[in-house]
Amino acid sequence: MRGEFKMAFGATLEVKTSRELRVSGAIGPCISMDRKGPNVSETEIGVGGTCAWKLCGLEQQTTVGVFFEIVNQHTAPVPQGGRGSIQFITQYQHSSGQRRVRVTTCARNWVESSNVNHIAMGFDQEAAAVMMSRIAVFRAEGDDGPDVLRWLDRMLIRLCQKFGEYHKDDPGSFRLADNFSLYPQFMFHLRRSQFLQVFNNSPDETAYYRHILNREDVTNSLIMIQPILYSYSFQGPPEPVLLDSSSILADRILLLDTFFQILIFHGETIAQWKKAGYHSDPQYESFRQLLQAPVDDAGEILQVRFPMPRYIETEHGGSQARFLLSKVNPSQTHNNMFAWGQDAAGAPVLTDDVSLQVFMEHLKKLAVSNTS
Repeated sequence: MRGEFKMAFGATLEVKTSRELRVSGAIGPCISMDRKGPNVSETEIGVGGTCAWKLCGLEQQTTVGVFFEIVNQHTAPVPQGGRGSIQFITQYQHSSGQRRVRVTTCARNWVESSNVNHIAMGFDQEAAAVMMSRIAVFRAEGDDGPDVLRWLDRMLIRLCQKFGEYHKDDPGSFRLADNFSLYPQFMFHLRRSQFLQVFNNSPDETAYYRHILNREDVTNSLIMIQPILYSYSFQGPPEPVLLDSSSILADRILLLDTFFQILIFHGETIAQWKKAGYHSDPQYESFRQLLQAPVDDAGEILQVRFPMPRYIETEHGGSQARFLLSKVNPSQTHNNMFAWGQDAAGAPVLTDDVSLQVFMEHLKKLAVSNTS
């Protein structure tokens, strides 16, 4: 190691394509270089009207989303069995002072649009969720919030109608393939996120959150859209649990990673034991270890995450528990927690937002009907 920063400066990204493809635009930490060419599409998505962009700085996680359009001209139809090619030419100045050029070329087979099953096999739901979130955030800069949410809903319904398996007007028959199954819940959490819901955030905070989403890689972006929740208990080793209000139990410690915040939440019983000082008693060493485990895991995340997240420790009934309650799926609310006579396992969320279960029921009904 020479002690050089893992970053680059004064970068340019140029995209070249085979003649069947055109560049619609890019969304990321970039500006247009206004470079025209035969492969520039008239349909703009994000920063369009160019095939080259300028980036002031690059890091290892910096990612630009580039969108393409397929051009099927009558004089030059897409060759069946052929391959479409895309080339990315990235030039930048390394922190050592060297000027470097990196060329990445990829090719994919052309498939008939009528062959839906073949197209579905190539669907990457994680990458698709991040790309759709970038388009939604870009649109939200100029459009009203409700308009963006309606557009996002229409796109989700159309995808379910095209790639879902169902009998007409029978919501109970609706099924999605495994590589589509998580996509609707990504969209559910995106709709509720601070990227599209600006209430309770200042304009500066909203701009910051959107900027980070537009520059991070798929893994980090998915954590922002649908945070990760880990559970610590005496029942076994730490395990990921559903991002749901039913996961908030009295005898659990939860670790929430939203990318921007790392939150440790003590359940009601755990908080009472801690206040009683059990963790200081040598005969309850296992309890002290249970309290320390999420702190150690949070420390590892804080060491490698940039920008550094806000670290929060809270407990059941604590004011900062709102950070957790605002992210979980509100499957239990003040309206339905005693609806079936069950005891209150989990924590009810005081909200009128629909839960993921209700969201999916409505999605299935709209997908199996003719109207979209």
